[in-house]
Amino acid sequence: MSILKSPLVTEKVSALNEKGKYGFIVEGTANKVEIKNAVEKQYGVNVERVNTINVLGKKKTRFTKAGTLSGRKPDYKKAIVTLAEGEVIDFYSNV
Repeated sequence: MSILKSPLVTEKVSALNEKGKYGFIVEGTANKVEIKNAVEKQYGVNVERVNTINVLGKKKTRFTKAGTLSGRKPDYKKAIVTLAEGEVIDFYSNV
């Protein structure tokens, strides 16, 4: 199973891209060393720092004829990767 699930393409992370920081959704059991090695291998860049965040899924409620259904969206783990000075990852190269 791959450690990197998908890149984060949001407004906040896009603002961080200008500073050399990139966001990824990663496997929940992955540690910082594994994330660093996966990014370096897949994108061919040098990673200086990895910050991880465990995100709790949002609570959702649906009102139906049968009653109220409550549940949660799935939890996930984010990683913010800081690259070495002058290195760039282009997510849109093969689009």
